[in-house]
Amino acid sequence: MSFSADTKEELARLGDQKSCCELAELAALVRMDGTLQISANQQYTLNATTESAPVARKIFRLAKDLLKRPVDIVVRRKLRLRKNNSYMVRIYLRGLEDLQNLGLVDEEGQIYHGIAPNLIKKRCDQKAYLRGAFLAGGSINNPEGTYHLEIVSNDEQHAYALCQLVNRFKLGAKVSRRKHWYVVYIKESEHIVDFIGFIGAHRALLEFENVRVLKDVRNQVNRLVNCETANLDKVVDAAVRQMKNIQLIADTIGLHSLPPTLRDMAELRLDYSDASLKELGEMLRPKVGKSGVNHRMRKIDELAERIRTHKAGNI
Repeated sequence: MSFSADTKEELARLGDQKSCCELAELAALVRMDGTLQISANQQYTLNATTESAPVARKIFRLAKDLLKRPVDIVVRRKLRLRKNNSYMVRIYLRGLEDLQNLGLVDEEGQIYHGIAPNLIKKRCDQKAYLRGAFLAGGSINNPEGTYHLEIVSNDEQHAYALCQLVNRFKLGAKVSRRKHWYVVYIKESEHIVDFIGFIGAHRALLEFENVRVLKDVRNQVNRLVNCETANLDKVVDAAVRQMKNIQLIADTIGLHSLPPTLRDMAELRLDYSDASLKELGEMLRPKVGKSGVNHRMRKIDELAERIRTHKAGNI
C-alpha cells in the first residue's frame, strides 16, 4: 500500500475516544463522503461512500454507537479502471435532529456549509474533526518525494473552514481550486509532521520522520560534495590559466625579466602545477600567506594580458 493508505488505515483503527471526539470525527466523515437521500415518506438516509474498507468500518461503528440508528454496508465492485471495491455505508436517520447533531443542517433545517461550532468546541474535538476530514478526503505524498498533504472538498465554504481549523494549530495551510474541487494543503514538512501527529497517526509520523532525516542527510552530503567539486574545478581552472600566462611570459620577455618575488612565484607554479595557493606560499622563502600568493599571481596575470594586448596590436 501507499504511505497515504497506510496512514489512513492506522487512523481508521483508532478507538477508545471520548464521545464528543467520535461525534466530531463522524460528522467530518459524513460531511466529506456523504449524500443525503429523502424518500417519499420523509425517511432520511445518509449514504457515505468510500474505497477504504477500514474507513467504511469506522463510519459503520461510529454511526451505530453514537446515533443508535440502523446501519448497513453495501459493497460494490468497480468494473473500470482499478476495479477495486467501493463501500457505501447507509445510515437510516430519524429526522432533522440527527442531521443537526452531525452539523449538516442548522436549526431551521438549512444546509450548514461551514463547520458547526458545537462540534469543535474542545481542542480534542478539533483534532478529531480534522482526522475525519483527512480519512474522508485527504492524502499525503510519500516522504521520499515532495512534501505535500491535502484534503479535498467539493464545498468552498467548508474547505475554507477546514483551512481555518488547521491553522488554529499554526500549520500554514492554504486553499487552492482544482477544477470543481477545493483543496486544503500543507507543504512544509515540519507542519505535515505536526498534523499527522496530532490527528493520531503516530506510526506514520515515525516513518515520515525517519525518511525525512535520511533524506536531509543525503541532500546535505550531496550539497557538500557539489560544493567541494565546484571548488576543485575553480582551483584547477585557475592553475591552468596561471600556467598558460607564465609560459607566455617565458616565451616572450623571459622569466628573468620579472622582479625576484614574481619570478620565484612563477617558477614554483611551473614546478608544482597541482599545488594550491596556500601550498605555494608555504614553499616560498620567506613563507607568504594565501592572499600574498594571490596578489603575486594577479600581477603575473596582468603582465601576461598586457603582452597579449601588445601582440594583438602588432598584427
